[in-house]
Amino acid sequence: MSQFAAKIHAPDYEPRDRHPAIFRLFDNLKPGEVMELTNDHDPRPLHYQFMMERENQFTWEYLEEGPEIWRVAIGKK
Repeated sequence: MSQFAAKIHAPDYEPRDRHPAIFRLFDNLKPGEVMELTNDHDPRPLHYQFMMERENQFTWEYLEEGPEIWRVAIGKK
């Protein structure tokens, strides 16, 4: 069984739809659940957006840091 309640591969989405799709997925998590984000670049701007829009509501842990793929576990507090 996967440790992730949901997974999203950001490059599967049009650039304008990526962050909204990721936030929708996050918002549907239950407290304590974790989603996996995979991306083709460091999602640092998304991390900053989470800090602004979901302050104290999430955890962020890099699982893999490039150079070709980045994986991040984003948990809901």
